[in-house]
Amino acid sequence: MELNSVKDSVHVTGSLPTDVDVLIAGAGPTGLTLGIDLARRGVRALLVERQDRLSPGARGTGLQPRTQEVYADLGLLDAIQAAGAPYPPVALWQDGRITGTHTMVERVAPTPAAPWSDALMVPQFRTVRLLHERLRGLGGSVLLGTELTDFDQDADGVTARLRLPDGALRTVRAGYLVAADGGRSTVRRALGTTMSGPSLPAGAALLADLRIEGLDRDHWHRWMLPNGGFVMALPLAGTDYFQTLVAAFTEVPDATPEAVHAALARHTHLSTEQLGEVLWSSVYRPRAGMADTFRTGRVFLAGDAAHIHSPAGGQGLNTSVQDAYNLGWKLGQVLRHGAPDALLDTYEAERRPIAARILETSTRLHTTGSMHRGRDLHQLDIGYPDSTLTRELRTDLPEGALRAGDRAPDAPCHTPDGKPVRLFDTYRGPHFTLLALGGAAVDEAALPADPALLRVVRVGGPAPDLIDTDGHVRDAYGPGPAALLIRPDGYLALAAPDGDATEQVRAALTAYLGEPAAQTR
Repeated sequence: MELNSVKDSVHVTGSLPTDVDVLIAGAGPTGLTLGIDLARRGVRALLVERQDRLSPGARGTGLQPRTQEVYADLGLLDAIQAAGAPYPPVALWQDGRITGTHTMVERVAPTPAAPWSDALMVPQFRTVRLLHERLRGLGGSVLLGTELTDFDQDADGVTARLRLPDGALRTVRAGYLVAADGGRSTVRRALGTTMSGPSLPAGAALLADLRIEGLDRDHWHRWMLPNGGFVMALPLAGTDYFQTLVAAFTEVPDATPEAVHAALARHTHLSTEQLGEVLWSSVYRPRAGMADTFRTGRVFLAGDAAHIHSPAGGQGLNTSVQDAYNLGWKLGQVLRHGAPDALLDTYEAERRPIAARILETSTRLHTTGSMHRGRDLHQLDIGYPDSTLTRELRTDLPEGALRAGDRAPDAPCHTPDGKPVRLFDTYRGPHFTLLALGGAAVDEAALPADPALLRVVRVGGPAPDLIDTDGHVRDAYGPGPAALLIRPDGYLALAAPDGDATEQVRAALTAYLGEPAAQTR
């Protein structure tokens, strides 16, 4: 990677509309993911970022398998994978030499149901830039150096005041406001929304991305310190930089380049001559908490604005991206397809319990100091079985069977003419997907005709769209016949046995499309 592509500011400009569907405050991974999802749905969204450039730090580097599935659906996984790499083994240093190695991030073999099975290491500044490029490709943009100063809301929308880079003040009217403006969210404070959560041990750590000479790039390097702290240096994929973490301070350290060099030289065998340019640095103080509500009228909190995690386990960024993925399709349904506003209440109802669970996990890893990172952190087991949007109508399911509310797995298939197709290929896009398995009787003429809303895919039966050549669909979804409705965010919304499946699907779609369910075919 060329240095300039890492450290130069990305100055993004765009016109400032006076009326939009959604105003997004913050252009980190959460805001950009939401912007992409809304753009592909034809929703008019405005992203504003108070900093004058996209975030430069490596920060959260781990993309879990579920987040990779999200990026695949949004059309940027190939670029993300090209920018990343698996996590290397950890090398333990003592007295200036490596005394042992171990695997910290467990490697898991892919399966037909989970084709991306390993955490992928991608510097966050690369992720943010790739998200931005995808947003621009869909016609969106980010207004940098533009700060949301205050706002008011009423029954019909939000009136927001923005300070532009030249200091001028402008007013924008939006149907909804989404706060993706980080752990110190301006929007959350303006709402008066409080946060609660566990207390983490006091202390501080120094984070920095810098060049290091004479340190191999085949390992994630770790030095244990006499005071119980540690230092780590991770070679950042696609660059010649290392992300370093010095967890050795009882008081808040300086984050100047000179202080970074001094801390690394003091606590490792590295000399100051080996330590080069500091690309980015910051002080990290442990914080954890969750907003007491994720929605206040027409304002939503997402990502770090809604929940703050310890970085242990690589859960924060991934949870934030999936907040955006959950909220994006629901905003699209309300703003473009006439779904009831009550659909938006399910954002908090679904995501807040997930955030609480992941907050508990990251806090446990932080406080225990556990260094093993296994498949329990991949977020593939996240689901919404208790959601009001979930309907499981089948009976006598065997233990371990896929149920409504679960993530919809992948499966390799073929078209009738022999072309290989994956189920994820049919799910990709902003639509619902109805899987008619094993010849289930589904009357397509009675279902929504707009392919932007619903696509029917028959697997097996007398007139199939896909052939379950090797039985992977059966293994993942059961033998059928059954009608399975897949949400735009890849979760099983409805599972109905053969018989009155068409009416059950129409009834389920009412929650997503309003009354009447939709124009039929």
